[in-house]
Amino acid sequence: MTSHRLQHILPGSAIFLLASVVTWLSFTQQPAQAFLFPRVISVVFISLAIWNLIRAVTGMSKVGRGIPVATLKNLAPGLAVMLLFVFFGAKHLGFYLGSTLAFFAIYSFYDPALWSSARDWMKRILVTVAFMIVIYALFAVVLQVHTPRGILF
Repeated sequence: MTSHRLQHILPGSAIFLLASVVTWLSFTQQPAQAFLFPRVISVVFISLAIWNLIRAVTGMSKVGRGIPVATLKNLAPGLAVMLLFVFFGAKHLGFYLGSTLAFFAIYSFYDPALWSSARDWMKRILVTVAFMIVIYALFAVVLQVHTPRGILF
């Protein structure tokens, strides 16, 4: 086995393991009605993970040189905000407040507009509010997903 194939098999196996845990959790938690949407997503997730692992093991995966350091530095702040949201924000602040703060932070960081412009800050706030209205309507109204509760809601 070449190091090139091993470079694909290790992450493919890790993704498959993660997808398996997520799928198992979504099918074993109660109440069952609350986990209908996560079950659908987990089935798609495990299907893609299996497909990815098969491609890695058979050598069909072909990629370039990986992620350059400059790109990784650009992605790091967004990844940090996402990790804070997953491990702290959703649990302690609640899904909607945590999501609002995480989206606003990521959007503000990656928005090329000036940070000194009040007009640009208003645009960021309005886009964040509009985004969260769509997320609330999608999860709470249409899909009726039970989201983590926190300080406010």
